[in-house]
Amino acid sequence: MKSKLSWFAAPYVVWMALMVVIPILIMVVYAFTAADAADFEGTLENFSEMGSYASVFLRSFRLALVATLVCLLIGYPVSYWMAHEGPGFQRVAMALIMLPMWMNFLLRTYSWMSILENNGLLNQLFRAIGLTWLLGVDYIPMIGTSGAVVLGMVYNYLPFMVLPIYSVIIKLDHSLLEAARDLGADDQRVFRKVILPLSLPGVLSGVTMVFVPSVSTFAISRLLGGGTQIMLGDLIEQQFLGGAYNPHLGAAISMVMMVIVVVCMAVMNHFGEGEEQAVML
Repeated sequence: MKSKLSWFAAPYVVWMALMVVIPILIMVVYAFTAADAADFEGTLENFSEMGSYASVFLRSFRLALVATLVCLLIGYPVSYWMAHEGPGFQRVAMALIMLPMWMNFLLRTYSWMSILENNGLLNQLFRAIGLTWLLGVDYIPMIGTSGAVVLGMVYNYLPFMVLPIYSVIIKLDHSLLEAARDLGADDQRVFRKVILPLSLPGVLSGVTMVFVPSVSTFAISRLLGGGTQIMLGDLIEQQFLGGAYNPHLGAAISMVMMVIVVVCMAVMNHFGEGEEQAVML
């Protein structure tokens, strides 16, 4: 039986080797070799050159952290509220959360461009109510700012925060909540001592699922940042496709991003094991 199953898994193994393992090996080779080297002699030159892009790294992590924090501040209350409503409300709320994701990612981002641009919908509204006249400006600059980039991240990645937290809260054992109330705990204490600790794995999963794509995004920062808010994704793209063609440096930056993703996944798995132990206790 096992031999038959292994044959069914063979196409998957081949696919993973061609589309995952081999590209990673190529990336590692490029990261540790110089562009002008005649052979494959190892070097750390590409990693040392990354120091000149420290501002891009700092901007990427800063905006990704802000977007993740905003998603958490919005997503946790929404998830908690959904989990405590009836099944009908939950189905409708889930559909509304998932509905924007049925649309193409670029189309959603382009729609925000039309809203935030200098002659966009928001600035037209501000002119209509006289806000721009009070401020003494023709328009309020929103596109091409870090705030626009964070807004785009929050809009596109908020479902990735809501869904993991909701899936954890909805599965909590209600007998634990009843036991806490029977012991004299009020609603706030039940939330702090029972619900919040048990929902932390969902929070960590959501944080990982929002932070990782946010720190490596390039479409949002290019479209809503107007080319002034360059992030790591834009930097990597420039090294492979832009005028500053240097795939070796781009591979080194990509390798660093891959290590960050692996660390985030390891931390998430560690807290996932802690959740199982907490539930058993």
